[in-house]
Amino acid sequence: MGDGDGSAAGRPTRSGGPDGGPDRAVDGERTPSGRRAIEARLDALVRENRFTIAVVFPAVGAVLLVASAEGLLPAPLAFNPYLVLLGVLVMRLPLIAGAAPLVDRRAAAALLALTAYAYGIEYAGVRTGLPYGEFEYVVDLGPMLAGAVPIALPVFFFPLVLNSYLLCLLVLGERSASPLVRLPAVVGSVLAMDLVLDPGAVALTFWAYDGGGAYYGVPLSNYLGWVLSATVAAVAFDRGFDRAGLRRRLRDCEFMLDDLVSFVVLWGAVNAYFGNVLPTVIAGAFGAGLLYADRFDFAVRPTVPLVDRR
Repeated sequence: MGDGDGSAAGRPTRSGGPDGGPDRAVDGERTPSGRRAIEARLDALVRENRFTIAVVFPAVGAVLLVASAEGLLPAPLAFNPYLVLLGVLVMRLPLIAGAAPLVDRRAAAALLALTAYAYGIEYAGVRTGLPYGEFEYVVDLGPMLAGAVPIALPVFFFPLVLNSYLLCLLVLGERSASPLVRLPAVVGSVLAMDLVLDPGAVALTFWAYDGGGAYYGVPLSNYLGWVLSATVAAVAFDRGFDRAGLRRRLRDCEFMLDDLVSFVVLWGAVNAYFGNVLPTVIAGAFGAGLLYADRFDFAVRPTVPLVDRR
């Protein structure tokens, strides 16, 4: 990709407006009107149910997860893997709807390559302890591949990186044109999100590290491993998606970061319940950033979206 916000040299961009004809060009491809209709319906579904998806679902999810960990739910409901997966998929809808129009052949290839990497590195991690440290899944997060890795792993992993990528584009503005600024910022944001996620997941007994760890039961090796995986994923998204298209979609699609709102609500609440002070504070910092960027579903404070500031 180029370093500016325009398309990479020789890479065609989408032409026309959202209603500008039966097809549209994406990376030299023609997108059929049937796909456009599905994307439009998904946009409408998310837009009409933003608060339910971004706030109610994660709030209810946090209550059910904590109740499961505390033994307050009967066996069929406690940590039910299909309920967990359903809740996660619903919370992912804003990000899926936001990114779907930008998935062309190049982006699809990047996602497939990243999926293979995610399964491979996670399987290696479970079997060998590298690169994250010795750990095991205690709770099945949906169907498990080879009894070791959640089949839905990309649904859990990709949003951490894509949300971080979008947030950095939003906050950095023109400075995000430089990969020397953009990519380290994305990796740092992913690590910050995992500083929230992992302690909460360990407290819920989603997974456990052999020997525990200094950071709320999480070892340093986990975060060293995340530097590797976050870098690989950030580069894959950077090369696979048209950054100018992402910025336009982020500007025009007010709900595109709602999945990050869900992350703040769910994992902020879980960490707060278990007394994990620093993860709760970091989750609050993400919430403050979203509030400052006017990314909530209600007018908390009037502001100009950061993506439009110069």
